[in-house]
Amino acid sequence: MSARTDTNAGGRWLGLYVLGYLVFLYLPVLLIPLFSFNNSIQAAFPLQGFTLDWYRTLYGNPALSGALANSLVIGAVAACGATLCGITVSYMDLYGRSPLAATISAIARLPILIPGVIVGISLLILVNLIGLGPSRVSIVLGHILVALPTTVVVMRSRFAAIPKTIREAALDLGASDWTTFRRVMLPLSLPAVLSAFMLSFLISFDEFIVVFFLAGTEPTLPLYIWSQLRFPRSLPTVMALGTVILAVSFIIAGSAEILRHRGVGAARRNPA
Repeated sequence: MSARTDTNAGGRWLGLYVLGYLVFLYLPVLLIPLFSFNNSIQAAFPLQGFTLDWYRTLYGNPALSGALANSLVIGAVAACGATLCGITVSYMDLYGRSPLAATISAIARLPILIPGVIVGISLLILVNLIGLGPSRVSIVLGHILVALPTTVVVMRSRFAAIPKTIREAALDLGASDWTTFRRVMLPLSLPAVLSAFMLSFLISFDEFIVVFFLAGTEPTLPLYIWSQLRFPRSLPTVMALGTVILAVSFIIAGSAEILRHRGVGAARRNPA
């Protein structure tokens, strides 16, 4: 009885800890949508009234439209590059049976452990040395580096979930490694490919630190938002824009997770 009581008490304390952690983590995020509908430039209680004026100001803003276009183009290109690299690195790590492939896979996942400021400074030095300088190309390269660990993790887990007998059967029937990868493994991994692309696009779209060091004369959306925070009267518009970004990010991340689980579930239901 005593052990059961201690277990129940421990469970309650754990539940309270998790609840406190969630409130501390997400309550500030939830305040952004709340104040974005407030009819006041001050983000404070009590609320003055309900309004959609801050959302209306998002339309017809050329600076905002340019920053959004830059983020979309850079995000799409960087997501394509990171996904292709992630597919190659993870597949070779699992099936290459080479110490070099394992080493490259480990290096590809390292950027997630390095502080963003260090990555940004290092990339700025590199692009200056090779003559690119701060530009869109530099940002794309930086975002590929930042998003690569995510794509490697997603694709590696997907390839690992595919039964090895499928690949072995294709090889036994005379297919080459390239044909097996292109005609068998890649189609089976398509949900994970889409998931990796969406997650890497989201990482690129939201990335600020790397852009801060590598942006030229054309800022991305996070850099535009940061520049507007210097003006108090722009705060409600920034919160409205942040609410839109938050909603889109949740949709993209949720869709990516659904695709990833659907692919893993299909592999488990069809083991051979």
